[in-house]
Amino acid sequence: MEGILKGLKPEKVFGFFEYLSSVPHGSGNTGPISELCVKFAEERGLRYYKDDVNNVIIYKPATPGCENAPTVILQGHLDMVCTKTPDNDLDMAKEGPRLMTDGEWVWADRSSLGGDNAIGVATAMAILDDDTAVHPAIEALFTIDEETSLVGAGKLDASNLKGKMLINLDSEEEGVFTVSCAGGMRCDSSIPVIREAVSEEEYACFEVKVGGLMGGHSGADINRGRGNACKLLARFLYEAQDALDVRLADIGGGDFDNVIPKTARARVAVKNGDCEQFVELAKKYDVIFKNELGPSDPGVALTVTPAKSENDPASAGSTRTALAALFATPNGIQKMSRTIANFVQTSLNLGVLRMSENFLTFSCSIRSSVYTEKYETLSVVRAIVEACGGTTAMRGEYPAWEYKEESALREVALEAYRRVYGGEARVEGIHAGLECGVFAEKIEGLDAISFGPDLRDVHSVRERLNAPSTARMYELVKEMLKIIAGK
Repeated sequence: MEGILKGLKPEKVFGFFEYLSSVPHGSGNTGPISELCVKFAEERGLRYYKDDVNNVIIYKPATPGCENAPTVILQGHLDMVCTKTPDNDLDMAKEGPRLMTDGEWVWADRSSLGGDNAIGVATAMAILDDDTAVHPAIEALFTIDEETSLVGAGKLDASNLKGKMLINLDSEEEGVFTVSCAGGMRCDSSIPVIREAVSEEEYACFEVKVGGLMGGHSGADINRGRGNACKLLARFLYEAQDALDVRLADIGGGDFDNVIPKTARARVAVKNGDCEQFVELAKKYDVIFKNELGPSDPGVALTVTPAKSENDPASAGSTRTALAALFATPNGIQKMSRTIANFVQTSLNLGVLRMSENFLTFSCSIRSSVYTEKYETLSVVRAIVEACGGTTAMRGEYPAWEYKEESALREVALEAYRRVYGGEARVEGIHAGLECGVFAEKIEGLDAISFGPDLRDVHSVRERLNAPSTARMYELVKEMLKIIAGK
């Protein structure tokens, strides 16, 4: 397991992280990484189970003398969000991320890293590979497509698990134990578009781009005030068509509904007499966006450049209706908790925007810790879209993970943290979704906790993993297992 990360500690953890990163593993493409997990188990003579969607469970017996301790599930997910810079020739459907390190941080060359959550899987593999570690019986559960509505967890046959204690290794801030999370769903909307030919002598074509944004995770970063490129573009174009003769020919932005879009583009036909005003309005909104976003997203830029028309634009009426739906659809934080300080309770993220010959479509990720507010937010989107002649459909719903008043596993985690760190950890809930809620519905009496090393800017090309933090997390996991084993 020698490679780019050779020398980073713990060697086993980073060796397995590099092993997993050697193959592509974007959501929906987890076959290769699932097979690596199977190969890992076979080479070590460990019993395993692989289901028909590529979830993998690897079983390791308890250390001699610890057979009577409760079985522990170590859990992480195999898929990653794939994103890269425009100048990167990496084919993320066929290649894993190109790892880089300076000895303190690990990142990928101009793409997302996949630390979320290959580092959790690698940590569990290192435990399974360590014959000196003291532990109870372990069930290492590696699920697929967590990033797309927790698909693997939802399809898992939990009868293959005996453990009632679950350590989820899919959190991103060292020193924090996560004990609850929001539930969520995806909402897909479609607005009919009627195209209408215009004379090239009367209309000029422009490309409009919103870029330079930071993007980020639609749960963990939704409270950071970052701009949504799709929403900013829709806002400018709605105001432009309200004052000028502007027809929408194409629009698109974002790749995943659970990622805040950092770029969006559109092609529009502008009547010749309105072109100068259109360009000036773009300059005005470039200044407005820079002023409004300020330090939250200092790189934001709205640009307009002449372009060639590739298809007929939408009619004036269709343009207005489509842009009105986009502009009116809410985005970002909807409600803050009234009981937990500075905690986002309900949000949505307009993450993917496209335009075909006959339809404008967009997808939102809706999250809430309150079941009824999740559906209220869905209804708001549906009301707007249906008023504009469109339709909405819900998919990929997943449950919230409720806080457990009495938790033996939480007490173990806090004690292990004191031993490893010499201090106290924080116990928190998060607005992002975690698989623990799905497992809690499938496994009666489940006691779960989530934690992980320091990861920054996940789901983006700036994603990076802290190596020293990873080493401490590994020691924490081993100490928790030792305590549970009664040693």
